[in-house]
Amino acid sequence: MSTRQQVLVLYLATSALDADVVGWSLYDGTGLTTPTAGDSDKPPYTSGVHALEDGWRLFQAAQLIPPYPGHEYDVSFLKHEFFFEKLADTGVA
Repeated sequence: MSTRQQVLVLYLATSALDADVVGWSLYDGTGLTTPTAGDSDKPPYTSGVHALEDGWRLFQAAQLIPPYPGHEYDVSFLKHEFFFEKLADTGVA
């Protein structure tokens, strides 16, 4: 069987892994799913801990950088970004 990487990016409400998911992306190197498959309005997990419990491996967490003085309420990128991976069989020899 051929093994490929799946990558899950979760954006959490805070820097804690048990915080609520506020955004996500899923990239499937197996080619078995499409980016629009499933219910795109509902996150695949409610927290990073739930992804860990389902077998996803955490390999990167966002660096915590305090805002510059006077910019505490600026709107910008989602800063609590966590990358997870799974290795999955493609079903192809």
